[in-house]
Amino acid sequence: MTATATVVTASPSQASAPRTANGSGHQRVAGSYTNPLSLKLPSGQSAESCADPFVTHGATRGDRHWYLYCTSDALTATELGPDGKPLIHNLPTFSSLDLTHWTYRGDAFPTKPSWIAATGNLWAPDVVYRNGHYLMYYAASDTSLPGGGSAVGVATSASPTGPWTDTGKPVVEPQGPAGSRRWEFDPEVITAGGRTYLYFGSYFGGIAARTLSADGLSSDAASQTQITIDNRYEGTDIVRHGGWYYLLASATNCCAGPLTGYSVFAGRSRSPLGPFVDRDGVSLLAGRVGGTPVLTQNGNRWVGAGHDTVITDFAGQDWIVYHAVDRTDPYYAGDVGYTKRPALIDPLDWEHGWPTVRGGRGPSDTPQPGPAAQPGERTAYRPHFLSYPRPARTYRSLSDTFSGTTLSSRWSWVRQPAAGTYSVSGGKLRWNTQSGDLHPPATDLASVLTEPAPTGDYVVETRVSVSVPAEGCCHNYVQGGLVIYNDDGNYLKLASVSIWNTRQTEWGKNVQPVPAGYPSYGNAVVGPVGNSTYLRVVRHGQRYTAFTSLDGKRWDKGGTWTQAATNHTRIGLISMGGTGFTSTFDYVRVSTVRTAHARCKAQPAS
Repeated sequence: MTATATVVTASPSQASAPRTANGSGHQRVAGSYTNPLSLKLPSGQSAESCADPFVTHGATRGDRHWYLYCTSDALTATELGPDGKPLIHNLPTFSSLDLTHWTYRGDAFPTKPSWIAATGNLWAPDVVYRNGHYLMYYAASDTSLPGGGSAVGVATSASPTGPWTDTGKPVVEPQGPAGSRRWEFDPEVITAGGRTYLYFGSYFGGIAARTLSADGLSSDAASQTQITIDNRYEGTDIVRHGGWYYLLASATNCCAGPLTGYSVFAGRSRSPLGPFVDRDGVSLLAGRVGGTPVLTQNGNRWVGAGHDTVITDFAGQDWIVYHAVDRTDPYYAGDVGYTKRPALIDPLDWEHGWPTVRGGRGPSDTPQPGPAAQPGERTAYRPHFLSYPRPARTYRSLSDTFSGTTLSSRWSWVRQPAAGTYSVSGGKLRWNTQSGDLHPPATDLASVLTEPAPTGDYVVETRVSVSVPAEGCCHNYVQGGLVIYNDDGNYLKLASVSIWNTRQTEWGKNVQPVPAGYPSYGNAVVGPVGNSTYLRVVRHGQRYTAFTSLDGKRWDKGGTWTQAATNHTRIGLISMGGTGFTSTFDYVRVSTVRTAHARCKAQPAS
């Protein structure tokens, strides 16, 4: 089975677990759990948030506990600070014997270290055991160092629950000119091949890695290696499986309340320093950026599932711990806009060499078999892999191969574009990109080419190419793709889009009107962009799931948004976000759905 690459931590393994619990030849079956994790506070309340979670097992003899560390955040809406706002806890810590019920053990720091700016926060802790003591690495969002900027700090302790002694200086210093420094966020530490590596970074600057000193308290700036392109990933987690290093990292906005589309993606490499490539062979350093979806929302109450840590239980089953947003209760009471991110846990499975959560089902919100958190336990969980839904019978009256020289009568325009800006020939629709977008109340609204949507479940698919260069900056936010269109303020959009120096497949949702303080737009991303990219949306009731493909055969499954259908819901095409380019559509195909089914499959040992 698998083991994490963070070998400086004490993770249990099958080898360390006794075969029996009581000498009778039978193992105890672990109990069940229901997300989110129960994080009990001294007041008897449960913590409402544990963002950027990190989990490790106690490293010293006789310690049976697991330890959970969270990013600095409010734990409840009722505990207020001197400013009358929810009190921020600096890297709160919890312990557990079963990985699902946790007890608060205090904060890593009663006050922030002096080199952290007054406006700075402590984020995304990563804890390892080395040379007889624990080291906690953390992101400092801003520093009081000359020129300011973010950095990575480190503190030491003899105990996994502290007290922690900060070294008083960064292990990775702020980089770049003052006022434009890269984001030194989200540390991850692994040891491999006799060397210890520290990964760090986020959207502005991308993810990089350095080698650490023998004591783990400083890093070698000359060793810094770029791991991912910027403007795509953060929240690094490195997992070792089957002779590969898997980079798990998160993409898009972590904290957009009920419209959060944060998700986890993977690339793998034989080397801890990459290059990391996805299942399609696309590099995470490429402009048409790679990444195979691992964890994303599935249409239940959890959205924005991301920033993970992976552990292995005493039965050898991998588990992923991550944060998500309850779309029915996204904000702290009385503080709209401050997104809560409770911690969740679910099984991490391996299919054809790639990780997936719950056999492809994603976040759970019903009772589930729990992990084997102690020696002598086994989990009742068994992977059942989900096959993707596929197109079945084609709706010929709603499908178009763009034969001829004019659009079929099935199509109608919302705001017809100027003559000469689109054409049909050679089995393709070519449409010049427009400067507008679909964000009322803006007046420069783009055109939408629409046709009726079926009343029941369906699959809609197209292949699109957008003529922006494969690499380089900047063509924000030129795009072409599909929409499920209720009106200008209420739609879902799956498009090939240019975002700064990257090309990505964006899966967005727009909602209007919204309550005061709520966002109207949120986005997720799916698989990589090619010369041409296949886009597919599958409807099941109010749930719409995105798929993308480079060849039309192997599909990456993205997230699921919910949207109520109306009597005027239509399928649409868009070509917008900036002038000077062309979106070319090869076809539109609308079909009935061949329903997904589960299948059993043994997971090979690594």
